[in-house]
Amino acid sequence: MTHCGLENIPACDRALKGKRLGLITSVSGVDARLESGIELLHRRYGLTALFGPEHGRRGEAGAGETVDSSRDPVTGLPVYSLYGRDSRRMPPEALEHLDAVVYDMKDLGVRYYTFIATLLGAVEDCAAAGKELIVLDRPDPLGGVAVEGGVLQPQYASFVGPWQLPVRYGLTAGELAGMYNQREHKGCRLTVVPLEGWRREMLWPDTGRLFMPPSLGIPRFETALVYPGTCLVEGTNLSEGRGTSSPFEVVGAPWVDARRLTDELRRRELPGVLFTPAWFTPSASKHAGEACQGVRLHVADAHTFRPVRTGLELLDAVRTLWPEQFALLPPPKEGGRPFISLLAGCGDLQDPHWDKDALLERFERESEAFAREKTAYHLYE
Repeated sequence: MTHCGLENIPACDRALKGKRLGLITSVSGVDARLESGIELLHRRYGLTALFGPEHGRRGEAGAGETVDSSRDPVTGLPVYSLYGRDSRRMPPEALEHLDAVVYDMKDLGVRYYTFIATLLGAVEDCAAAGKELIVLDRPDPLGGVAVEGGVLQPQYASFVGPWQLPVRYGLTAGELAGMYNQREHKGCRLTVVPLEGWRREMLWPDTGRLFMPPSLGIPRFETALVYPGTCLVEGTNLSEGRGTSSPFEVVGAPWVDARRLTDELRRRELPGVLFTPAWFTPSASKHAGEACQGVRLHVADAHTFRPVRTGLELLDAVRTLWPEQFALLPPPKEGGRPFISLLAGCGDLQDPHWDKDALLERFERESEAFAREKTAYHLYE
């Protein structure tokens, strides 16, 4: 079994003992027995404060819901929100009383997932305050080899795209923090408590660990597999399956013909994935209460499956079959960029006539270049 940084007790003792500690964590910050790292670290070292990302430090908030600062009911510790109405950064007054900030939560290895924006913000905040940042490392659920998608263009930076990364970037949190700190010359005093027994080719099931959902929208590892591709659907008027038992694994709309879309996607013979017709009625989010038709994705081979390509092929199929009904959502903020562009990290998908093959070719070149560059920051073979 792979052991995460939280379970690497000798290294944790060296890094954490005798320091006033703040902890950035979420419901996914657990050990192999699924015991919360909040209680474990508080018992071992005595925490001073907690910081909660999107979804809250115990996973209580839905996607995009702001999280208020509060007091933790279990430990009594103050909890500072990192996904508040006015700020998503660590307040200076909280850092004044700390020697170090500990980061410990499982993300998805996907640029959209906002835990990495929180991590990179912590690198900057700790550097500015002269505090140490200690990352208790965890496996990248999608492995450390495959890299996919175009590298984010700086003008499309946002909380769902905080840095120039491809969509699927193939790094652990510790590796990502180190790469960002060094390449951007942030000057953060960074310590990584390493994983034990993890190899880059491992996907989550290979680690021997149970899958603790990092948020309500990612209930299973199978969801995490498809998420790098079907998350692009969030920028359109298609339902990405929120409000069903299979978010991101089913996609559709009231005006889609399930069999027609399934036949079209099967014809494209995409690697590692099968499609079946889907009929569903979301209880929340887009098309709530409306009967929808679409497709269900079944990953047949996780190693050959390419979710970003699959997501783009799906969008291309829908816009080709239903050009009058398919549409992009407006920008989240007035005068801002469309959400599809923030997710894609580029403006190509705003053009109704975007060239799928040319975009996939460019994404391949960019991801291959990033895959070569990131090897300098690998901590594991």
